[in-house]
Amino acid sequence: MNIVVEFVVVVFKIVWSFVVAGTKWFVRMREKSVVGQVCLITGAGSGLGRLFAKEFARRGATLVLWDINREGNEETAELVRDIHREISSKSEVIGGIQDVPSKAQVYTFVCDVSKRESVYRTAEKVRAEVGNIDFLINNAGVVSGHHLLECPDELIERTMKVNCHAHFWTTKAFLPKMLEQNRGHIVTIASSLGLFTTAGVEDYCASKFGAIGFHESLSHELRASDKDGIKMTLVCPFLVDTGMFKGCKIRKEMAPFFPPLKPEYCVTQAMQAILTNQEMVCTPRAMYVVTFMKTILPFEAIVCMYRFIGADKCMYPFLAHCKESMNNNETKISS
Repeated sequence: MNIVVEFVVVVFKIVWSFVVAGTKWFVRMREKSVVGQVCLITGAGSGLGRLFAKEFARRGATLVLWDINREGNEETAELVRDIHREISSKSEVIGGIQDVPSKAQVYTFVCDVSKRESVYRTAEKVRAEVGNIDFLINNAGVVSGHHLLECPDELIERTMKVNCHAHFWTTKAFLPKMLEQNRGHIVTIASSLGLFTTAGVEDYCASKFGAIGFHESLSHELRASDKDGIKMTLVCPFLVDTGMFKGCKIRKEMAPFFPPLKPEYCVTQAMQAILTNQEMVCTPRAMYVVTFMKTILPFEAIVCMYRFIGADKCMYPFLAHCKESMNNNETKISS
């Protein structure tokens, strides 16, 4: 094709992509069915992972739950079983989906995603006991809660391994079969702190930037390989009220405009994006604006904006809370 003609076609496609993206802001897209499909969720024992498990269970999916905490993981599994039993006992349509097939089940596995040997070993068990994975939800995440110079190297490595490296291991474990079938869906639960940063959480921000970079590169690789049957969704929420960043706060006058997200709201928005094959979702939508401003403003302008909002030191109360908790624990142990 003549390069001029090709350029015109590319411009048209770019403009059309804006039209389609804009339409999705106002028109609710039809969600795909996950009935009977297998969904693996890391970090399923609490927080967002547990809520994702419940949402997929309500839609009739078979759940594979991974967590390092056996007790929390089993609690999530029991909640999922209750949902399956409840839906199976009804004959009417629930949430637009017919009653769950009897084969919808839940499986639990103890796995330390920071260790690739544990990931690969557990993945083999999943393939043997459950079969192929349709949805891979990379959700597990940790934060050290220390200023950089006060943070032990081991905690920095742990943050990077769980929040970033684990995505490599889980994807390498399950992507080959997805490629073979040209079918599947990989979800990266990242953070707005993987798009822009703040002081005091260098390890967390670095790990989330890494996870987003991995996700975007893999998305391009799948497109370059014409594997359009494998979908990718990147989830970047603002601070979620799960207790992970307890104490974090911005300037009180600005707080009503940027409140911590309710976990249920965050998961609802993410589920809508996943089930409509949306490539990326930021919650709240103001995060799109913040991310865009970061790309066009000089760094000094960003510093001024951060200081006005109170975002420059918003993590300091959280870090102080973590330090106090650690000191209290050490006092209890020594006594």
